[in-house]
Amino acid sequence: MILVQKNKNWGHSSKKLLFCRTKQYYNMSDLNIQAPGKGHPKGLWVLFGTEMWERFNFYGMRALLTLFLVNSLMMKEANVSIIYGAFLGLCYLTPMLGGFISDKYLGNRNCILLGGSMMAIGQLFLFASASIFSTSLPTATTLMWIALGILIFGNGFFKPNISSMVGSLYPKQEKSKLDTAFTIFYLGINLGALMGQFICPIIGDVKDANGVRDIHAFKWGFLAASIAMTLGTLVFLVLKNKYVRTPEGRPIGGLPSKREAADYEEGEAQHAHFTSKAIAIACMALAALFCVFHFVVGLNYIYSFIYSSGLTLAGLILSDKSLTKVETQRIIVIYIVSFFVIFFWAAFEQAGSSLTFIADNQTDRHFLGWLIPPSMVQIFNGIFVVTLAVPFSMFWDYLRKRNREPISPVKQAFGLALIALGYFIISYNVKDLGNSGLLAVKWLILLYMVHTCGELCLSPIGLSLVSKLAPKRFASLLYGVFFLSNASGYALAGTLGSIMPPTGDKFEKAQKLGIDLQSVLDKKIVPTAQQLNILKENLISAEYPAFVGFTIHNLYEFFTVFVVLCGVASAILFMLTPMLKKMMHGVR
Repeated sequence: MILVQKNKNWGHSSKKLLFCRTKQYYNMSDLNIQAPGKGHPKGLWVLFGTEMWERFNFYGMRALLTLFLVNSLMMKEANVSIIYGAFLGLCYLTPMLGGFISDKYLGNRNCILLGGSMMAIGQLFLFASASIFSTSLPTATTLMWIALGILIFGNGFFKPNISSMVGSLYPKQEKSKLDTAFTIFYLGINLGALMGQFICPIIGDVKDANGVRDIHAFKWGFLAASIAMTLGTLVFLVLKNKYVRTPEGRPIGGLPSKREAADYEEGEAQHAHFTSKAIAIACMALAALFCVFHFVVGLNYIYSFIYSSGLTLAGLILSDKSLTKVETQRIIVIYIVSFFVIFFWAAFEQAGSSLTFIADNQTDRHFLGWLIPPSMVQIFNGIFVVTLAVPFSMFWDYLRKRNREPISPVKQAFGLALIALGYFIISYNVKDLGNSGLLAVKWLILLYMVHTCGELCLSPIGLSLVSKLAPKRFASLLYGVFFLSNASGYALAGTLGSIMPPTGDKFEKAQKLGIDLQSVLDKKIVPTAQQLNILKENLISAEYPAFVGFTIHNLYEFFTVFVVLCGVASAILFMLTPMLKKMMHGVR
């Protein structure tokens, strides 16, 4: 039994909360416990700092990786693109494995320490590769492969577990704070990404006054990423026992075998129960789905495995015999929301492909007297996230205190609608550009601001929703499923980015080669075999791209695809919210 005593100065800075258990008195501040209802727990800031340094590590490395492979390890750009895509895809596949091992064996804390240590070591392998490539290229290449493998599995252990721990900081009666908490946590993600994308290229991608790149400088960027990950891991190691605890003082994220009944909701099972039959069926389903995606749909091996793994894992979780009807319906809500998240990231991640190509080839990038490099235009997304995350957090708090806060799926429907709005703005402004007109960079900046608002309505809210709905024994595993929707979105983003029609630079290059590209595309002239070869050698398509039977003639039609795709997805998700609200059984 716990007895609560309050002194006469309650409500002032000198207040102390004393409670007794078995006749022993403790001071609240000595245990570093946050009183329920008094803002956010200190553990949130520990996880914030840990994730911030991890994102510095990941995005800093990512900014240099492809340049390092091409310039130092002498790989072809086409091969590097395949390696890069496979690396990102596997980074979002391994959280399923990390989530499973955490929920079943090691617990969140140990997996975060393991994953952080592995990523720091992986960056050191890249540092070593970048240090010796000039004397032993084969050895450097081998070290690079080892490094990427370690980073992939390190990310898998780290990513789902730290997100799961954020949700565990809050008792059941304070779950309404989770949207705000994850928005703050999301600020840490993007603050770290901004620092990594700024610092690592400055010291790792160096050019002299003549524009010649120092190919030996990449190692310093990788070393900075390793140091950042080491800092993040040490922050967690030193502070986890002191701050990452429940309001009652129990440690969060320990070994599954040592969890107490108080860690679970009333009536919730403490262990998963998969039958041998269910596991056998899952294995057969995995093989069958892989064959369908690879041989029928035509996807490569990695993406076939990603899609088939996601569907198989989703089905396996639902086969658990310990699931109650309420838990099953809540998990289905996670699956439905994850499906719509795919369309969000498919549109949002054009920032790294089609939007960057347009910034490079058909945009006037002069802004406030500065010529923005095309690869830097997308940094405005990170700037807006850091700027707007706290106001969004305060806005959700404001609505919640007045009982007007929308449920999470409604917020996510708004996020998809904002993505559609951003593309509507850009499509309207490219409508009359033609083949030689330039888009003012202010419209791309406005697009990134609108898309950032959509991101803050969807991405941190999705992380929060998984925490609210997932049964404790499946929390990290369901985060793995949720992250797979990101991977699927990235894959779809690549497919959609490939339907971008030729930009102005292509018409100009063809003209210099003596070919009227517009007439070729419009079938007004039939190009000779020699002309087709010339176009092919210069990476210029002689046909308009097509999407689901529709020919994409210009940028206006290209961006309209995203307006329709995200607009329809937003409308459908919004219409589903009454049903989803019932299936959430009281969770907002």
